[in-house]
Amino acid sequence: MEVDLIVTNARVITMDAGRPFAQAVAVRAGRIAAVGGPEVAALAGARTRVVDAGGRTLLPGFVESHLHLVLGGAELVQLQIGGVMGFEALRDAFLGYAARNADRALLMAQGAAYEILGAPVTRHDLDRVIADRPIAMMAPDHHTVWANTVALEKAGLLHGAQMPHGHEVVMGPDGTATGELREFEAFGPVLALGGEAHLQLGIATGGEPEPWPDAATFAADLDKVAAGLAHCAAHGITTMVNMDGNRYTCALLAALEEQGRLTARVRVPFHMKPHMELSELERASAMTAEFDGDWVRSGFVKMFMDGVVDSRTAYMLQDYPGVPGHRADPLFEAKRFKEICTEIDRRGLQIAVHAIGDAAVRQTIDGYEAAGRANGLRDMRHRIEHIELIDRADVPRLGSLGITASVQPPHPPGVMDFPMSTMDHVFHKARWRDAYLWKTLKDHGAPVAYASDWPVTDVSVMRGIQAAVTRVPYEGAGDERLSLMETLHAYTAGGAWAGHWDDITGTLRVGMAADMVLLDGDIEVADPMAIGAMGIALTVAGGRVTHAKPEFS
Repeated sequence: MEVDLIVTNARVITMDAGRPFAQAVAVRAGRIAAVGGPEVAALAGARTRVVDAGGRTLLPGFVESHLHLVLGGAELVQLQIGGVMGFEALRDAFLGYAARNADRALLMAQGAAYEILGAPVTRHDLDRVIADRPIAMMAPDHHTVWANTVALEKAGLLHGAQMPHGHEVVMGPDGTATGELREFEAFGPVLALGGEAHLQLGIATGGEPEPWPDAATFAADLDKVAAGLAHCAAHGITTMVNMDGNRYTCALLAALEEQGRLTARVRVPFHMKPHMELSELERASAMTAEFDGDWVRSGFVKMFMDGVVDSRTAYMLQDYPGVPGHRADPLFEAKRFKEICTEIDRRGLQIAVHAIGDAAVRQTIDGYEAAGRANGLRDMRHRIEHIELIDRADVPRLGSLGITASVQPPHPPGVMDFPMSTMDHVFHKARWRDAYLWKTLKDHGAPVAYASDWPVTDVSVMRGIQAAVTRVPYEGAGDERLSLMETLHAYTAGGAWAGHWDDITGTLRVGMAADMVLLDGDIEVADPMAIGAMGIALTVAGGRVTHAKPEFS
């Protein structure tokens, strides 16, 4: 029986310990049919497509271990202001976007640096940009939004609003909102002005759209997700762990799969919020039972333990520099969090917790440890997302408990797009040695998975790889880079294992899904500082080409 596709003359890095390297891979019916050398060419038939890789690197398809697919897809048509600095540049960007989008109910910008105006942004600043239409801009971390006065008025926030713990409409001395909105529930009413509030529900409230979107809205949402998928395919991504979502997200993905438009495997969480009763976890179990295929899966619960360092909402063991007495607070009370973790674990579901500050990381580890004591340590692969600061006493606990460090090479300030100034503002100099400890965590036994957190940062895996292998140690800190092979593993087999996808993808061996990425060069001999500019020649998901450079199309 002839094969469908052969990639030959490649530098194949399989991530299979039994055969780490090869020269050719053959694909039949969406699966790997052969991995080997020149002999694989003999499998070709009259209808086989043969790709001569010309010595390029062929890898398992990239696994994006932490992104926000639906939000990222929707944001592709919004104003992008990453790198924009100063009032005039901001005004010009908004005015140009406004002129091109006369019918938009909300003019939304993405990527606004916290220091974009050199001082805290207010609604009055944005009123000077545009005063007669609702405008807003989102920080790169997606945890803060700034809005102008008319946007606040239309959203019902100008005079403040009651918010859940950890979410805040920042108020000024005059009793009105300053324009700064911290965390999802606070800026949700502004985003709703743009008609996309239902897409934020998974991360904002953990709820479902009510009423369920009509056919036209559902179709429009499918196109937004498809745009996000195409964007990811162009970067070699074939599998992803979507770190927000709900049953509606799963329904969108399932519909795309039915239509033949799903170009990556996606895992979607149930989002557990502090206000929820334990009984709500029945919804998580129901999602897991309903969505458990080769392309769309649930099976895990996502929680937020804290916020982010830039807005000083990350939960710390010590006061923030220059802010005596302020350490932020955890979003879950410690005893309650242990109860929740124990119940999730008892149900056989994986747990993923956003924890950035060292106090948040410790409380998360404590919760996983309590679940293990109650239910017995099993292969649950619970994970902590981000771990930007960790106390040294907690480092070995991840490895001993089998907790995955799900971390993002683009995130450390000064490494890719985030400014180095953040380190001075939010980390004590003596603690720089405890920040972004990828290698230290791995050396102490923690499995490591890499990701971008798109759209928080660029989804480009190649830029992420360059950031990971060229990162310069902070003053007083050790070298936290993994080797190139370890880095590639964290973006492929490591991510597949951490996301419970390793039964299908992450390695190139016979019987596994034909998920592959052909780089436009040989990454092993490339200048590390040029890796980010290396293109993606071909992306193959389930044996189907989902992206190709013109010469490979």
